[in-house]
Parts: sequence; structure tokens; C-alpha cells
Amino acid sequence: MESNCNKAHTNEPQQNTYTQSVTGIVIRDHKVLLARHTYGVGKNRLIVPGGYLEPGETPQEALRREYLEETSIVVEPKEVIGIRFNQKDWYVAFAAEYVSGTASSDHDENSEVLWLDVDEALTRDDVPDLTKKLIRCALKSEQGFVNIPYDGTKKYGEYSFYGIY
Repeated sequence: MESNCNKAHTNEPQQNTYTQSVTGIVIRDHKVLLARHTYGVGKNRLIVPGGYLEPGETPQEALRREYLEETSIVVEPKEVIGIRFNQKDWYVAFAAEYVSGTASSDHDENSEVLWLDVDEALTRDDVPDLTKKLIRCALKSEQGFVNIPYDGTKKYGEYSFYGIY
């Protein structure tokens, strides 16, 4: 039986055992964009839009797509403000900038999309703890990890490096 250590050194890409997902916090005029989720642990709660990466998609591309699909809002990812992970998955949170669009529900994953005053969002019972923590992180986004371009290998697509700059 081959050890995992030996497998890591082969030239074959390894099957990813992680579930990869993203979210973004969009704050505009002291209001945060939230969506009332329709299923799972977030059902009937106001959460930040986001979701899973599709094959071949970068986290930034996934964030743009998820926001557009779920809220009809065009966003641009900026700083990384949080990362959540365990043995099963990773979840990257960006501060994101509003670009265009009018907030509207997809009537599938969410039942409503609204701009909610940040201070109110931080006190409401229907806003989960993680969403509140992400909002607080976004309020300090200038202290987040920023995208730092570098010239790296392109074998598996363009790398993104985020760090303190």
C-alpha cells in the first residue's frame, strides 16, 4: 500500500478532497447586501451570498458568478478578509465592491435580497454569527490580505497570492 507521502510527490494531479467555496461582503453606503436563504442550516436566515467553485473556476470568478446568479448584482472581489476551513472544506471570504445592478432574489436559493444597515445586521437574530463576523472583517478590509501579483508557474492555471502588503 502506497503512503500518502509518496503520492504527494508524483506528477499526477491529486483528487481534491476539499469542498471549495467563496463568499463576499459588499458594503455600500453603510449597508450590507444579504440574502434570505431557502434551505439547509441557513434556511430563513439572512446570509451573505456565495457558493461552490465550478471546475476550472478561480475563487474570484466564482464570487462574481455567485453574486450575479443569486442577487443580480455585479461585484468585484478585493481583499481576502477571512478563511474558514476544516478537514472537509475551505471557504474564502472577500471584501467585494459593488459594480452595478439592482438587488433581486433568484427565487431559488434565496427568497429575498436586501441592503440592510450594517449596524442593524450586526444585532439581528436572523443574521448568523459567521455572517456578523464577516461583516466586521469587511469593515476593516483595508487590513485584509491583498492580491500581490507574482510570476509563477501556469501549469494548473494562474495563481493568486494574497498577503499583507
